[in-house]
Amino acid sequence: MKKLTLATLVAAGALFGIANQAHAGATLDAVKKKGFVQCGISDGLPGFSYADASGKFTGIDVDICRGIAAAVFGDASKVKYTPLTAKERFTALQSGEVDLLSRNTTWTSSRDGGMGMVFAGVNYYDGIGFLTHAKAGLKSAKELDGATVCIQAGTDTELNVADYFKANNMKYTPVTFDRSDESAKALESGRCDTLASDQSQLYALRIKLSKPGEWVVLPEVISKEPLGPVVRRGDDDWFAIVRWTLFAMLDAEEMGVSSKNVDEKAAHPSNPDMAHLLGAEGDFGKDLKLDNKWAFNIVKQVGNYGEIFDRNVGEGSPLKIKRGLNNLWNNGGIQYAPPVR
Repeated sequence: MKKLTLATLVAAGALFGIANQAHAGATLDAVKKKGFVQCGISDGLPGFSYADASGKFTGIDVDICRGIAAAVFGDASKVKYTPLTAKERFTALQSGEVDLLSRNTTWTSSRDGGMGMVFAGVNYYDGIGFLTHAKAGLKSAKELDGATVCIQAGTDTELNVADYFKANNMKYTPVTFDRSDESAKALESGRCDTLASDQSQLYALRIKLSKPGEWVVLPEVISKEPLGPVVRRGDDDWFAIVRWTLFAMLDAEEMGVSSKNVDEKAAHPSNPDMAHLLGAEGDFGKDLKLDNKWAFNIVKQVGNYGEIFDRNVGEGSPLKIKRGLNNLWNNGGIQYAPPVR
């Protein structure tokens, strides 16, 4: 057997490292070459990713895509969108049809570790709940024994609902649909007693119903659903850009930097972290293979996290969802980002 010398081990380690990094940067290079970000989004969910009558996409997930484009190109409009059902989304990412998913997708161990993809962060902390008609008079999900439950296929809602009913010794009949709109229509027509989904999705679907005020979201949250952008595993450069786009939005809100005052803050930063974030000091863009105005461009063109939350799903939107867990860590929530330094 050949003796392994230190030099041999070092060389082998170097080759292993090179092999592991062979694809690093490939997505970023491809994105720069084609001149836009191809973003996989939902097939129509108000507040998250939804096209208006003119075909313009808006939503908190859409704004993550726009922020990435602002970071890479200095132009938030350099995005093309691919609407995907829950069943289609992972195949589209794995095959390279899209550069990332920004599509109300729950971060789980199996998705993060076993499907060739990695989550870049959480842009919305959510949990599964139930939507029912007010005339049913239900006050709790524990009154749903024997109910027929509408569920979107290809989501982890199916497993979570099964676990919840089993844990509470209740029975139910699931009715699955490929698209969220189909499940909402089935609920409205009386085919189902309740619709189970992420609570954010329930609020979004409720405003699509003919009489939204007649429908209520029950108080129970039966699972943890951290939703966030997803990229293919093996491209650290692209992963870092997607992750730090979200972090920049969070850091900007914490520092009081918004799309309205970012010019002033960049010219007169109040502390070193703000100067680093906005490119007024240091050379931190190079670590991400971006220019030093990358975060400035995100905030200027898209906004900080509070701005995108408020206009898409919060008090400035038809959904009127409270910040709750999605408040910053220093304001009663759990949203938190490392500093640019």
